[in-house]
Amino acid sequence: MALIDHYFSGKTFAITGAGDGIGRALAIRLNRGACHLWLCDINSERLAETCALLDHDRASVASQIVDCGNRDAVFNWAGDIAERTTQLDGLINNAGVGYGARFADSTEDNFKWLMDINFWGVVNGTRALLPLLTQAPRGHLVNVSSIFGMVGIPTQSAYNAAKFAVRGFSEALQAEYLGTTLSVSCVHPGGIRTNIARSARTNGSAGVADADERDKQFQQMAHTTPERAAEIILKGTARGKRRILVGWDAWLIQQFIKLFPTSYHWVTARLAKEPQ
Repeated sequence: MALIDHYFSGKTFAITGAGDGIGRALAIRLNRGACHLWLCDINSERLAETCALLDHDRASVASQIVDCGNRDAVFNWAGDIAERTTQLDGLINNAGVGYGARFADSTEDNFKWLMDINFWGVVNGTRALLPLLTQAPRGHLVNVSSIFGMVGIPTQSAYNAAKFAVRGFSEALQAEYLGTTLSVSCVHPGGIRTNIARSARTNGSAGVADADERDKQFQQMAHTTPERAAEIILKGTARGKRRILVGWDAWLIQQFIKLFPTSYHWVTARLAKEPQ
């Protein structure tokens, strides 16, 4: 905790998807460490709730409603930030949504909806705020992928595609900015106790369960709190870690796919309990 408070005090960070879950926990933890914040979320009520939990006397907080799946909205947000500061110490591309469907049952609209937010939101946020990040003495670009950015799971073709893409994008930037003032981290959370399953879209057999049932099933597999996730992410960011694993389940899955890089599907297909 001392590392986080010391390192982030007085710095400026932008966070997407700050309305709840990991994004809210990151905002609260950074605010406690006297870090100035630029927050955005698509949900005005949730974003207002996050802002109400922050100490505005400790550090400045600016919030804006932004649809991270809309390129113009992301760039407009970045433009507003640029009007008020000449540099940004960090950007955490955290906004994300879920979509469950076997590929044959998936719709192009839902697939695109997820990709626009989970992948293009990261790319557009990075492109829009990169000029400010590179002006900081030590800038931090933190892209939230997932452990599903390392392992393929039935009914998650869209989510896997986006999170694998975020991983590839981040690792390319790690090479491009090696030896510069910009540090690029890719975050791979395991099961985090957020509302992503409740708000996810579904099609086909993956949509049999309603939102409450999906959330109940997900919470049984989610072992890490958003608050704990925020601590791990921020410690890793401060240390300039390129890959940040969040949760013992993320670590375990990483080890598993190292051992069985092309045959792990025999296990994941059965764990999914979906008809073949």
